[in-house]
Amino acid sequence: MHSIDLPGLTIADIPATTYGTSLVAPGLTCFRLWAPNAQRVDVVINGGAAVEPMRQLANGWFEAYVKCGAGTPYLFRLDGDLEVPDPASRAQQSDAHGPSLVMDPNSYQWRDAHWSGRRWEETVFYEMHVGACGGFAGVLDMLPSLARLGITAIELMPIAAFPGNRNWGYDGVLQFAPEASYGTPDQLKALIDTAHALDMQVFLDVVYNHFGPDGNYLNTYARTFFRDDLSTPWGAAIDFRRPEVKEFFVQNALYWINEFHIDGLRMDALHAIKEQEWLPELAADIRARIRPGRHVHLVMEHEDNAAHLMPSSFNAQWNDDGHHALHVLLTGETSGYYTDYAEDTAAKLCRCLEQGFIYQGEPSPHRMGTPRGTPSGHLPPSSFVLFLQNHDQIGNRAFGERLTTLARPAALRAAMALLLLSPQIPLLFMGEPVGATEPFRYFTDYKDEALAQAVREGRRSEFAAFAEFEDPERRAAIPDPNDAGTFEASIPTTVSDGDLSANRRRWLAWTRSLLAARHAHVIPRLAGCTADRARVLGSHAVEARWRLGDGSLLMIAVNLLDSPVPYRPDTGPGEEHLLFETPGALFGLREGVLPGDGLIALMMPPEAPQA
Repeated sequence: MHSIDLPGLTIADIPATTYGTSLVAPGLTCFRLWAPNAQRVDVVINGGAAVEPMRQLANGWFEAYVKCGAGTPYLFRLDGDLEVPDPASRAQQSDAHGPSLVMDPNSYQWRDAHWSGRRWEETVFYEMHVGACGGFAGVLDMLPSLARLGITAIELMPIAAFPGNRNWGYDGVLQFAPEASYGTPDQLKALIDTAHALDMQVFLDVVYNHFGPDGNYLNTYARTFFRDDLSTPWGAAIDFRRPEVKEFFVQNALYWINEFHIDGLRMDALHAIKEQEWLPELAADIRARIRPGRHVHLVMEHEDNAAHLMPSSFNAQWNDDGHHALHVLLTGETSGYYTDYAEDTAAKLCRCLEQGFIYQGEPSPHRMGTPRGTPSGHLPPSSFVLFLQNHDQIGNRAFGERLTTLARPAALRAAMALLLLSPQIPLLFMGEPVGATEPFRYFTDYKDEALAQAVREGRRSEFAAFAEFEDPERRAAIPDPNDAGTFEASIPTTVSDGDLSANRRRWLAWTRSLLAARHAHVIPRLAGCTADRARVLGSHAVEARWRLGDGSLLMIAVNLLDSPVPYRPDTGPGEEHLLFETPGALFGLREGVLPGDGLIALMMPPEAPQA
């Protein structure tokens, strides 16, 4: 920290490595930019009404104090030529290519002073795409219905500013700026404030492994932000060996948590970061710089099943293994990465329910025999986020089909019961509680036709290796990501829609009954839960048991085949122990079978201490 003197003012300066603009007094803003490859940087205010030179500091930093206030549009001019938005812009005037805006972080008056978050074990996720849900205002309107359903955490897909008006979010280029087409920063804060009033957490999906292909100017003035010896599917790898780069992303995480009161972050594709040793450092930095007493949760996506990062650094990891095994059982699909789950699928599901990950160092056939994963059996079940559907597993399909169009409804309902009653942390994708059938496709809005064509062709060539897409005409039918209709087709029916069909009302009632059982019987006992055992009952049927934190025994048996399998639980199927059943499951157990598409969940009280 240091101070500067201005006429009539003595202002404490912000730390020398703080990214972005800071409103330090009414009508006075500090601008900062890390531009190690630039010789000169100017701040261009309000479309050129003023151009202020920035003084060069040490280690590539530039700084200027300018008499302007909140709402002022600005760009940085590099070496008298290229004008670029602030890479740490807090808001954009419109598009990600255009001017950034000076923001007042205290303009919103929070009402959640009482809020400190919720325990991790209480989490029931609902993943949503903000654009497909009507922007920040649209999501806010959905919150009461989701809270009544039993959702305790919404997870917003990435909202970092991107070019155009529609994007999955994983091509964001301005990591600090909420996408302008979704609403204002204060509207996002109102959404989060309202969620907290409803006792709901808000998680944000962030992308720290790459920037999108359009609108990222860092390479022009901060080339050392990226490595010149390593590339990724999205371009040059970010260089997390550099302290300035690491600090950029730590500040971003803290910005969402501290300024926006976000309750947790889901970090996308952390396996794509070369410097894996930075991940526990990142988590430690975040936890060290938040208010004591807050429940802030960190969740990772990591294809390498990085169990060693839990639970000391991250609360949990998305359990793709569990999804893949369940998807194979529900659909019979075994191509692509489902190859790894084609054999002994029920046994693999047992391992998932008992130990978390299926691949814990074993060779992956899909990866040409490369070992995948680390041991996870020592972790509590709540270290894993389980799902039947999410943005990846639907949207990465050529046509974005949901399981409601791929699986038998009765089997899907049984699988949902397993998802929502097991001790792993459940995630539902938007529309899933009502059995939505609308696809969720990959969509963009690139104005550069050459880039749009490259994305279009890349999307179609991605599926050329699949037998069903060998025919060029079949590949040509894959939806164009840049077509507005691709996005419009992806807007789902949701819980808050008032004119649900009878079938969707039945799905909603099913979801509500399952979540009621989870809240009443599983969540209160989840802390301290450990796996007991799991066993195969048939080609599509398993039983799993867990010892809950209070000593109770939870047992779930599920059969995803449409014919019964022999089954007699060794705990006895007494009605006094019944937690949940699909229609006729308890009767079937008395006959020694688990019916087709059936599930039964029993809860046995703690064993009495021996005299």
